[in-house]
Amino acid sequence: MRLKAYAAQTHQGPYLQINEDGYEFDFDNDLYMVLDGFGGSGVGDRAVEKLKADIKTFYTQISDDPNATMPLYYNPRNLLEGNAILNSMMSAHQSLLKQNAERPINQRAGASVVVAVRSESLLILIGVGSCAAYHFRHGKLTKVISEDTFANLSKDNHDLKFRTAPMNALGMYPELGPQMREVRLAEGDKILLLTDGIFAQINEDELLYALNKSAPDANERINSLLKLSNARGNMDNQTAMILEF
Repeated sequence: MRLKAYAAQTHQGPYLQINEDGYEFDFDNDLYMVLDGFGGSGVGDRAVEKLKADIKTFYTQISDDPNATMPLYYNPRNLLEGNAILNSMMSAHQSLLKQNAERPINQRAGASVVVAVRSESLLILIGVGSCAAYHFRHGKLTKVISEDTFANLSKDNHDLKFRTAPMNALGMYPELGPQMREVRLAEGDKILLLTDGIFAQINEDELLYALNKSAPDANERINSLLKLSNARGNMDNQTAMILEF
């Protein structure tokens, strides 16, 4: 299964002066990440850069070795890539957690993350915290990774944008609660990875419309999502990534 088009954008939003979001493409290893950091200027943004580097470094060391030892996690039902990326995320999490323990409260940081890694026609997605992932196929949209936020404590959708703080994140608590899903890719599939600066403002019908409508390229689809989010009063950083197969 070939990746035909891709795009990603990250922006601080119309009100904030610092962008603590981030994304990463690693085409050599079919690894894709969207991150939503917290901690403040010079703290959350640096944590995001550290997490990206740590996850990539650890993953590339073990993902190509079928005999690799998984030091932090192993599930025989998972592919090598799934176990490898979970170990990579846990290693990066533990490193940041240790760093936070040595710092005062106002210098601690963390990040929500959604990661996608491909093994031939299978896409493995893992999410922690306030990021989400969607799968588009044949005109239908399915949420694959759900956000783990304070909004889940209530069924009331009123003012969702004020309840998107993560219940868990890399560097936040000792135990992670990752969601892991697999998608068997088909021709025409699209995968959408989002931080809460977008999905808190835009409902799934509007996401579906953006993916269904004709557009000159993948960047234009993302532009339309960022513009709509800001028009709705977005006050957060915002990041979106789209992968088209």
